[in-house]
Amino acid sequence: MTNQFEDTIKKVYTAFNERNIDNALSTMQEDVQWSKAWEGGYISGHNEIKEYWTRQWTEINPKVEPVGFTQRDNGSLEVKVHQNVKDLQGNLMFDGFVKHIYTFQDGLIKTMDIELVENN
Repeated sequence: MTNQFEDTIKKVYTAFNERNIDNALSTMQEDVQWSKAWEGGYISGHNEIKEYWTRQWTEINPKVEPVGFTQRDNGSLEVKVHQNVKDLQGNLMFDGFVKHIYTFQDGLIKTMDIELVENN
């Protein structure tokens, strides 16, 4: 079952990096709960994610690549991601690793949380 989730995760990151919001949203439940790493707090649902990412991309240029997958005891999927964030002039703002923690419902993303990686 993990492979299906890994495929879903890879699809969402590819879509995000290509700025293809509709493809990314196709991997998520309608009422998905999503962490707003860039602003803090959470958003809920496709429309709020679309607004958040659209606003984010007018101010920063993030690229995220999944580099590792770990199934947690509680059933969630931990995805270690390499995150490279530049401002719109190309200046590096962040280059390192974070953990994105996903839960799924009916094969689609239900929640996404963020945890810092120690010794980043």
